[in-house]
Amino acid sequence: MNVLIVDDSATMRKIILRTIRQSGYKVDEVLEAGNGKEALEVIKNNQVDLVMTDINMPEMNGLELIEALKSSEATQNIPILVISTEGAEDVVGKAQALGISGFVRKPFTPQKIGETLKSVLG
Repeated sequence: MNVLIVDDSATMRKIILRTIRQSGYKVDEVLEAGNGKEALEVIKNNQVDLVMTDINMPEMNGLELIEALKSSEATQNIPILVISTEGAEDVVGKAQALGISGFVRKPFTPQKIGETLKSVLG
């Protein structure tokens, strides 16, 4: 399984990666992007089985990334997991309406990431 972690904080990307590993999921390749634009480039050039994205990022935020992925036939079936401090109901609701597979609020535990990955990936 190849995972793309999208967050404007390199430190947070590392924390998410470590948390995925601690949760026990077998990950073949972890790809990283600092915003939605970078993420779209990564997806163009790599096999991605799961996208884990933040909402609040410069250039192209998480909601814009989700919209772009869901509107393209090539990427519309990739599961998207949002990991964000963003708790505003309208933002979370919009992400869910766009078709995300799950939402985890920061700060999170390896157990929470593991449970969410299990519900998304089976």
